[in-house]
Amino acid sequence: MIKVNNNEMPWEIGLTVEKLLKENNFLIHLSIVKINGKFINKKSYHAHIINDDDDIKIVHLVAGG
Repeated sequence: MIKVNNNEMPWEIGLTVEKLLKENNFLIHLSIVKINGKFINKKSYHAHIINDDDDIKIVHLVAGG
């Protein structure tokens, strides 16, 4: 299991940040991700592997007017 924004979710082998964002309908270019307290560079979302028991925080930026 992984924790995403304080909600437990199933973990799978080979899960990347990019895949997690896409599966949960986050726009990659508008998302900021921290895993276990460490910010993840957007350029590495496609390759950064999420491990079992990771604590992930996702902030989805939105603009309004």
